Amino acid sequence: MHCDNELTWRNTDMTERTSINILDFRHLNPIPNASRVGNLLMSGLIAGVDPGTRQLPEDLDRQLTNLFSYVKDIVEAAGGTTKNIIKMNVWLKDHNDRELLNKHWIQMFPDENARPARHTQQLVGDSKALVHCDIVAVFT
Repeated sequence: MHCDNELTWRNTDMTERTSINILDFRHLNPIPNASRVGNLLMSGLIAGVDPGTRQLPEDLDRQLTNLFSYVKDIVEAAGGTTKNIIKMNVWLKDHNDRELLNKHWIQMFPDENARPARHTQQLVGDSKALVHCDIVAVFT
């Protein structure tokens, strides 16, 4: 791939895929929490379950606390920081809960001039989950 700018992919094997797993949130199925190829990281679905127990807290605030903690842990396990996140998709059971979501969002991304893109949509189904997300991150 040709590029005039000095970018990481020139020195990175873009065909090598690395599975990213964190201990407190490993999937039950044989899939990783996220996958990194070169400078790109994409996660699977991230839920707000309690660490270790995989039980969902009753309240949204605790689910969001867990979820954002897993987001941070996943990106760090891949060798980056939350500053590498460029997009986050969020599914909320109740779209009226954006205020609480925004509280956690601002805690993780305090600089309004350097936040990732976000798309929030309705979480459907019979799950007790009140929130899910996935992330895309780019490493330089």
